[in-house]
Amino acid sequence: MNKMLQNLPFNWIQEIINLATEWIVVVNREGKVLYMNESYCEFVGRTSDEVIGMDVQDVIENSRMHIVAKTGQAEVAEIHPIKNTEMVANRYPLYIENELVGAVGTVMFRNPQEWIVYSKKVEPLIEELNYYKKKFENELSSKYSFKQLIGNTSSFNAAKHLAEKVSVSTSAILLFGESGTGKELFAHAIHDASPRRNFPFVRVNCASIPEHLLESELFGYEEGAFTGAKRGGKKGKFELANRGTIFLDEIGDMSLHMQSKLLRVLQEKEIERVGGSSPISIDVRVIAATHRNLENMVVLREFRQDLYYRLNVIKIDIPPLRERVKDIPLIANSLLEKLERKFHRHGITISNEVIQILKAHHWPGNVRELENVLERCVNVLIGNVITPEQLPLYLYETPMNQRSTPQFDLSMSLLNGVKPIKPLKEVIEDAERNAIIKALIESNGDKIAASKLLNISKSTFYEKCKLYNIRKLE
Repeated sequence: MNKMLQNLPFNWIQEIINLATEWIVVVNREGKVLYMNESYCEFVGRTSDEVIGMDVQDVIENSRMHIVAKTGQAEVAEIHPIKNTEMVANRYPLYIENELVGAVGTVMFRNPQEWIVYSKKVEPLIEELNYYKKKFENELSSKYSFKQLIGNTSSFNAAKHLAEKVSVSTSAILLFGESGTGKELFAHAIHDASPRRNFPFVRVNCASIPEHLLESELFGYEEGAFTGAKRGGKKGKFELANRGTIFLDEIGDMSLHMQSKLLRVLQEKEIERVGGSSPISIDVRVIAATHRNLENMVVLREFRQDLYYRLNVIKIDIPPLRERVKDIPLIANSLLEKLERKFHRHGITISNEVIQILKAHHWPGNVRELENVLERCVNVLIGNVITPEQLPLYLYETPMNQRSTPQFDLSMSLLNGVKPIKPLKEVIEDAERNAIIKALIESNGDKIAASKLLNISKSTFYEKCKLYNIRKLE
């Protein structure tokens, strides 16, 4: 072979190198350029005489040739950003008689025009890939941490500390709290503090997805599973959340049929796509949330008891805003900073009078309602201080005795139409129905015991259940 090369003139060898690889560079162990062919020199804007002996990093933008020359580790088909574009480069260690003497680098294109044509084809694909990568990261990652859960009251701190403590676990978590208390923020923070934080965080609102679509949304489907099924099938939320966390919001609104399927997934740690024939193993941590009393729903047979215990490994109760009155100024100011960024405002403050009004309100919508109130204020605010004039009328025109407690004075509530008078028959029916449900809860679903608590016969008890449409007790 060496003898054959000796038969080739040097200028022939040089031209063959140009034709074979187009761009080539050779460096020694110190990363100094020993050779660079004319095409590569032209691309970097230097002459062949000029580059000899120069540090390769000063010749080629973002070069890694000096690293390969020292480590002896090849880098094949690597993306190399240079001159606001990207090329594909190979970098090989150069061994002579088993001794590492340097490195040789090549570019995987035969001529500059070929690279330009290829680049024009690749750039839109790279842009599209970056777009979907950012979209994936934004949609399937946690957005909040425990630092963003604002509050100092003991009940809120207890919930927060428990959530932080169990974030490192893989056990299921059940978040309980009224609508607007921040259950989803807690779920985000738990995932963010967990060992799974670098993997997907997938959110599912069980109440917002129609029953006939929920199964395919959660577990995916195979191609041809039903009319309109996407070609190639589709991954479900559980598959997307593999190795990460899935947040099942409003779990109490899930049908009994879907509860059975979910229970199997939690027990077997595998899902089966709609129309599929083989199970798919998954590794997903489940965080569920509800504002409904699942214990009562279990007694009424509206929620599976086995699923309840499977989800209720760690229960975290998030207190409503009315029980966190001392936190209202902190939360309000935090929300105001967020709104300032949204509306490109700065320096907005809340007057002391408004703070007192906010503290006195009952907040049935909790933190979500408070944020909406402040957003309304920012929208109509002319200066930089929020005063009662910017508040919704129902806040600062409501008598103080109604704002201080959820139990309104009877005469005042009737005058204001808060609790309109019902026909006596409806009042009696409501009272009887509530009494039956309460008795069932007290007796843990035992119908005979419930009838005894109400001091009525078993037959009368069944008649009342039928009359008030309490069918799931039969």
